[in-house]
Amino acid sequence: MKIKVNNKELETGASNLLILSQELELPQTGIAVAVNNRLIPRTEWEQFVLNENDELIIIKAVCGG
Repeated sequence: MKIKVNNKELETGASNLLILSQELELPQTGIAVAVNNRLIPRTEWEQFVLNENDELIIIKAVCGG
């Protein structure tokens, strides 16, 4: 299925957000994911089903000053 991740089209076979995060090799901490402008808590990733044309924003925390 096709989805958009940070405004880039991506073809994936991931059925849920947890599988997609593993496919993208996202870190275990320090990130937030929104799907269609809704923030999805990490505790819901396994149950959150992805659909064709979903738009995801992945934000990575950065330390510094």
